[in-house]
Amino acid sequence: MTATDKPKAPGLFDGKFSPARPLAASGNLFAFALDTVRALPKRPFQVREFLQQTWFIASVTILPTALVAIPFGAVIALQLGSLTRQLGAQSFTGSASVLAVLREASPIVTALLIAGAGGSAICADLGARKIRDEIDAMEVLGISPIQRLVVPRVLGAMIVAVLLNGLVSVVGVAGGYFFNVILQGGTPGAYLASFSALAQVADFWSGEIKALIFGLIAAVVASYKGLRAGGGPKGVGDAVNQSVVITFLLLFAVNFVITAIYFQLVPPKGM
Repeated sequence: MTATDKPKAPGLFDGKFSPARPLAASGNLFAFALDTVRALPKRPFQVREFLQQTWFIASVTILPTALVAIPFGAVIALQLGSLTRQLGAQSFTGSASVLAVLREASPIVTALLIAGAGGSAICADLGARKIRDEIDAMEVLGISPIQRLVVPRVLGAMIVAVLLNGLVSVVGVAGGYFFNVILQGGTPGAYLASFSALAQVADFWSGEIKALIFGLIAAVVASYKGLRAGGGPKGVGDAVNQSVVITFLLLFAVNFVITAIYFQLVPPKGM
């Protein structure tokens, strides 16, 4: 090698842009997700790490989630109350607002907070470990970073997402009821009657399943970007930003797919 020769950047594309680069990144993320899912039932299970991460994720997300759930439920109730009043269908305000909260608003709010607060913290933690060469040291010692670090965080995010979704559902429904009855002059009996007439248990379970999957996606993407961070603190910051953006895009795409499948498999109540 002469003095003018420079080593090429590692990778498939030699540092140049290629349309295949996003496909390669997507494939790497999918392979990482499969490795994580396969590692979930393996032993030994890091109980202490799991409890610590679950508590940490819950502590940074529970208050913002509860505060966001109130205006979410209120906005949905106010918008639907105004629309149903224009159409002369005030009796359906309760069912429409509650179904909107249970099926869509609750899991989306939960996922955004899990990704924005919990996921960014996971990515920053793993990214800091990566640039300090802790991950490489673990691999040299024969310790799997996925089994030791990723699995406890993924399980913690999934459990917290399910619990937070239940919290958001309760707070959102209560907020919608309050604002519809107090601000729009709705009838409490009509609100509750329409809710019980059209809502069903499958609507609640749909939101819980969404929250479980969204928690998995948020934690996997955050862990993937964190374990591949490089370039010092700036690289960690870039990885955090990328993980949040990628998670949001995946969440909305997966939400559409799950919703479409739900409407195909679960018939409306009364049919």
